[in-house]
Amino acid sequence: MKSLQVLTICLLPMTSIAQQAPAGAAIRYPETRKSNQCDTLYGVVVEDPYRWLEDDLSAETADWVGRQNKVTNDYLAQIPYRNSIKERLTRLWNYEKYSAPFVRGAYTYFYKNDGLQNQSVLYRQKENGKPEVFLDPNQFSASGTTSLAGINFTEDGSLCAYQISEGGSDWRKVLAMDVESRKLIGDTLFDVKFSGLSWKGNEGFYYSSYDKPLAGSALSAKTQQHKLYYHKLGSPQKSDQLVFGGDKQPRRYVGGFVTEDQQFLVVTAANATYGNELYVQRLDREGEPMMSIADDMKHEHDVVHSEGEWIYILTNLEAPNRRLVRARAESPNTDSWETLIPESQYPLSVSQAGGFLFCQYIRDAVSQVVQCDLEGNRIREIELPGIGTASGFDGRRRDKTLYYSFTSYIFPPTIFQYAINEGKSEVYKKSGVDFDPSLYESHQVFYNSRDGTRVPMIITHKKGLKRDGTNPTLLYGYGGFNISLTPAFSTSNIILLEKGGIYAVANLRGGGEYGDAWHDAGTQMRKQNVFDDFIAAGEFLIKEGYTSSKKLAIAGGSNGGLLVGACMTQRPDLFRVCFPAVGVLDMLRYHVFTAGAGWAYDYGKADDGPDMFRYLLGYSPVHNVRKGTAYPATMIMTADHDDRVVPAHSFKFAAALQAGHTGPDPILIRIETKAGHGAGKPTSMIIDEQTDKWSFMFYQMDGK
Repeated sequence: MKSLQVLTICLLPMTSIAQQAPAGAAIRYPETRKSNQCDTLYGVVVEDPYRWLEDDLSAETADWVGRQNKVTNDYLAQIPYRNSIKERLTRLWNYEKYSAPFVRGAYTYFYKNDGLQNQSVLYRQKENGKPEVFLDPNQFSASGTTSLAGINFTEDGSLCAYQISEGGSDWRKVLAMDVESRKLIGDTLFDVKFSGLSWKGNEGFYYSSYDKPLAGSALSAKTQQHKLYYHKLGSPQKSDQLVFGGDKQPRRYVGGFVTEDQQFLVVTAANATYGNELYVQRLDREGEPMMSIADDMKHEHDVVHSEGEWIYILTNLEAPNRRLVRARAESPNTDSWETLIPESQYPLSVSQAGGFLFCQYIRDAVSQVVQCDLEGNRIREIELPGIGTASGFDGRRRDKTLYYSFTSYIFPPTIFQYAINEGKSEVYKKSGVDFDPSLYESHQVFYNSRDGTRVPMIITHKKGLKRDGTNPTLLYGYGGFNISLTPAFSTSNIILLEKGGIYAVANLRGGGEYGDAWHDAGTQMRKQNVFDDFIAAGEFLIKEGYTSSKKLAIAGGSNGGLLVGACMTQRPDLFRVCFPAVGVLDMLRYHVFTAGAGWAYDYGKADDGPDMFRYLLGYSPVHNVRKGTAYPATMIMTADHDDRVVPAHSFKFAAALQAGHTGPDPILIRIETKAGHGAGKPTSMIIDEQTDKWSFMFYQMDGK
């Protein structure tokens, strides 16, 4: 191995100082202690003066959080129109919201939110009877921060098991209930994480979890070995049967579910967020062993249906955009696969309902849905109401009707009822949001990235908008983990659109909009492509007169928080306002927390070798804050119970920015308490967060 020159990476002098804004600015930032912590990797000395902020159990960290929140709250409180924005958002949110209904046993279930309830309520009704409350998560805690995080019923609908999340944590509790009496059965299960629930008859159910860390914080400590368990109803959790995983089969992610016909247990196992093994076990025969369908983690495989002796598998083996195959249960290995739906030029996903397959394609980031029979023969393309995103084409084998939703950036979510055999759709529930789509337009453009790659972006604004460079614009992106950003309506964005602003979403490499090749082009030592795509999107919006650097904000969450952090440190001149939310911001240490090591397919790890280390160091936001640089106005957003992307990422980035920033614009961090990565967040918190985001953005663009 070629030796590396010893190099010291210094963020700031190693002292403890009171950090303050430059002369003329109103903010005095809290003091953040700097330690002498250093690591040497491949001959490179990397200073990490804020590592103490990784300790989420320490009183010092808690004190720092409190002082930072006070500075942020004091700043936001001075914005004159903050209250009026909150009032408008509250009015906008205050309408009844429904989910698509689903039938289990004798009841039809649906979720409903009266308008401003912190959590949606699960209702049930029998035939044409009056709906009644089945589970009300608003009663789980006084603060509204405990949510219903999933529910699964037995095939006959007589029993259910449901998960609850406290404060947004990924660690869940599971309770089982008799549906008719609504009485709980047995003890509560604890320490369930990254898990579905799937019943085997009425006897018990499968679930997944890690051993909770014995030392340190359960919210930040590393979790390595995922395990699939079978819980027999009424028995104590300590006697649950280990089905897969653990010391003999160490895997980072393990899941399992029982097929609708109760014939098979399907098990997926993986060590990263991409690529998995696939196994099946017959449940209709006593003592049957687990059979391997795909035994490597180089490709992705998912069982979408079983029919008699046939198992239907969606795979990217020899098909980067996915194909649907089937195999006989007696010999399900890859050599026996029969292709039913071949790969096309567009990424494919498949679901089943009513004895039909529903093939959902992404064409330039918008939906196309085709109905096929179980032999893969095309029946019809489903006519959608416009250019947007359709979802929900799944159900039971016996269903005659399914419910799907359709949305776009100017089409509020609408639930459609679809007659499966006849192929006819009709509106089931319209959105009650106060929004007139006829006043707005949403159109797709294509622009060239730095290397000439053609990238799509959808731009939404009022009709008649003038391209004079004065329009406040929020550019949003993600660019990772094979996730596609398809059009979706946002109640919060109405605030921007009403004020004549622009909402733009760029479909960056790293996502799944064009299949595996698009994803891989934004991973590991190609990650810079993602940042280049986003920067080019901003430059396009400016060049075409939609906005200017003084009116351009960028936002992203999780992997999108990394996107914002990297772009603002690489091009601080391009943006006026930045919102990195719950971001992965320390690329040298992300893999030492919770299940972060599983993200290595997208990112690579610092210990993968000197080249990978140098590449990560070259864009890691925490390590690329430069002293003496004027950064855009920034509000970092995170939460104290985020155990997906631990808040230490955001803490360290905020500390580094506040210390290195020399411009007049504020560098704030907004730290939500009793909240996590985003799922299950109560309505009141969402409104407060969006109020602060828009207030901060408009205040900076108004020249304050």
